[in-house]
Amino acid sequence: MILFVQPHQFYEGDALFLLLRHLLAFLPQMKKDNKIIITIDGWSSCGKSTLAKELAAALDYVYVDSGAMYRAITLYFLRNHVDWSHEDAVHEALENISLEFVYNPAHKQSEMHLNGENVEYVIRDLVVAEKVSEVAAIAEVRKFAVAQQQRMGHSKGIIMDGRDIGTVVFPQAELKIFMTADNAVRVERRFQELYAKNPNVSLEEVKNNLELRDYIDSHREVSPLRKADDAIVLDNTRLTHKEQFQKALKLAQQKISGQ
Repeated sequence: MILFVQPHQFYEGDALFLLLRHLLAFLPQMKKDNKIIITIDGWSSCGKSTLAKELAAALDYVYVDSGAMYRAITLYFLRNHVDWSHEDAVHEALENISLEFVYNPAHKQSEMHLNGENVEYVIRDLVVAEKVSEVAAIAEVRKFAVAQQQRMGHSKGIIMDGRDIGTVVFPQAELKIFMTADNAVRVERRFQELYAKNPNVSLEEVKNNLELRDYIDSHREVSPLRKADDAIVLDNTRLTHKEQFQKALKLAQQKISGQ
């Protein structure tokens, strides 16, 4: 039911006037609380991270970079000389780690905070990069990271991309997007990206690497890549960058508005 009210019909002492004034005062809070969780899963070289960052900026949401989380854990291990080959040492270290993504309006991006410290740029250091794969392979570290990711979702208003975000981390997410594209298109995109950094790379090398990653992602025992049953497929094979973003933004806006 829609009620149309003329301002002159009521006085401030009227009960309906007071009710309407209360509702109008409550609307900003309703809008603030009406946030959702958006997950973006899919194959390699489909532009998941790029889309996630753009959506987060457009919606004023927090973009959760799961890779940054493993880097921050690695940084803590290195700083505190944690021997991650010993389970007890890993367990004790993880009990002292708190991770949080904080949106920086100046840079228009979410930045990683480790125990209250902004370490967004420190974790990109080569020393961390050389060790992060070892740390991320530890089962307890992965379990810890997923728990942290789920904690971040309690307040909603976040976007996270990966392989198992909609199936394992946030199976209850209001909007799940599964990105895909033709293999040839993904290979070409990845080749162009790598060629700009290394002109010696060959198209065949990129193709073989992508196929291997696809196989590993979809066949691993722990949290393999798969489309959630309620995920919406976004095939960007023939979409421009702008068209892809507009489609995803429309999906997000529809979910946020309750459509």
